[in-house]
Amino acid sequence: MQERYDEVIRYFTATMPSPETELHYKDPYQLLVAVILSAQCTDKRVNQLTPVFFERFPTAEMLAIAGVDEIYELIKSCSYPNNKAKNLQGMAQVLIHKFNGLVPDDVELMQELPGVGRKTANVIASVVYNKPTFAVDTHVFRVSARIGLTEGAKTPLEAEKQLTKHFPPELIPDAHHWLILHGRYTCLARKPKCQDCGLTAICKFFQLNNVV
Repeated sequence: MQERYDEVIRYFTATMPSPETELHYKDPYQLLVAVILSAQCTDKRVNQLTPVFFERFPTAEMLAIAGVDEIYELIKSCSYPNNKAKNLQGMAQVLIHKFNGLVPDDVELMQELPGVGRKTANVIASVVYNKPTFAVDTHVFRVSARIGLTEGAKTPLEAEKQLTKHFPPELIPDAHHWLILHGRYTCLARKPKCQDCGLTAICKFFQLNNVV
């Protein structure tokens, strides 16, 4: 198992040495909003929405006093805009009243914010605060299972525990992006581009589904 992880690290260190989130943001508040909006929605769509959104609500203080209908109008082209509008308003209000407007760096504390689950909290902790927290979204869950980095993981939390155990803590922020971007552009859900992948030698999915 560890040999497979070591090869993944070697491959992505060489091919993707400085991976970053594709969401556009300037501060922790903006990234938090963007990640909440990105649930079941593409980063591309979120990046189209956020410039106008942040022009109208540049701070959590301004978002906290906004009406849900006003928020909805700015995000209605993304998925689940009704729920997200309510969560964004609630998130900003809790952020102001409980955390003095500062996004906490603790995963458990962040989950006290409306609309923030473990995955979102892990993203913020990793991207903003460089903490060894592994956010497991659909891409990470699929790719890690296909390659063989996780075994028998039936939930994102089970996958997170295995990935956190085997990747060195200092590489976890990068590894999170490696797997997301690999899943987004190469290891696609329906038709993975195995011909473009440099991990076929160690990939369980490739070995089971192709003549080697």
